[in-house]
Amino acid sequence: MSSLLPSRALLSFTALAAALAFVPAARAADPLKVGVLIPGSKSDKGWMESGYDGLMAAEKAHADKIKVQMIENINYADMEQALTNLASKNALVIGIGGQTQAAVMKVAKRFPNTRFSIVGGNKGESLPNVAGYDVKQAEIAFVAGAAAAMLSKSGAVSYVGGMEIPSIVNAGKEFGKGALYINPKVKYFESYTGDFDNVAKAKEATLAAIGQGADVHYHILNLGLRGMEQAAKEKSTKIIGSYTDRCGSDPLYPAYSITGVGYEVQYAIDAAVAGTWQAGYKPFGLAMGPKASDMTICGATPEMKAKIDAIKKDIESGKIKVLEG
Repeated sequence: MSSLLPSRALLSFTALAAALAFVPAARAADPLKVGVLIPGSKSDKGWMESGYDGLMAAEKAHADKIKVQMIENINYADMEQALTNLASKNALVIGIGGQTQAAVMKVAKRFPNTRFSIVGGNKGESLPNVAGYDVKQAEIAFVAGAAAAMLSKSGAVSYVGGMEIPSIVNAGKEFGKGALYINPKVKYFESYTGDFDNVAKAKEATLAAIGQGADVHYHILNLGLRGMEQAAKEKSTKIIGSYTDRCGSDPLYPAYSITGVGYEVQYAIDAAVAGTWQAGYKPFGLAMGPKASDMTICGATPEMKAKIDAIKKDIESGKIKVLEG
């Protein structure tokens, strides 16, 4: 029997093969569109940079599963417009910083099908499409105060905050309490610049504290940290860094508190990709582990480390009570 197909069959087979060649392969799921608002600079060595680092880690982890749009350096008055822009184009919008919360709550009501996560969000109005992640800054500020008192040679420490809002003020108060917990005679100086990014005001506030004897400083600042650094370098004092452990990178910093801003950015994106994202208030802090909140004294003695570990344990258990973040 001949193995050759009849000409009509050959034509039909050729036509079928040609048709199949144009059938598209099963299309991969569209990437999750994520909009991120970073009110300050992504290279501030603080809150905003930590959030940006978390965003970069999420992009690396999820590759083509997400598509990111980021807006950076937005004034408070322009946040609502920036968030509206992001909400109109993305399925998940993340506001990095408690200062975004008021604008997020306004915009979220107009975009009920868009999910919003606030990194640094606190308890307040509840919406079915908004998640607030509380970094519990007051917790780790207490521990930072304890570390500052251990490191201080003059017996005086200081704190400079940016905007004088409850979360920033509460962290300042707990920093002072933490220092007093270690040294009941410690002198503590607390001030606010009214602006997370004002370098001149942060420098002025730090110099004022140094003039009263402070030799270890803590902060919740963004670019304003540059002013604190200038003052500390000029007067040979030290700074406890915030947000990320960079021990060994700069002798100006003998210790770092870890506030997992980037960790929470990743958490929001991971949950959205996995389909497990939930609205509502969620506390992080020490209870969520060292990626969420921790304290590192660079080159700590065993006694220092043991004391810091004990304080963290007592905060978690409630033996040491701190204000809400």
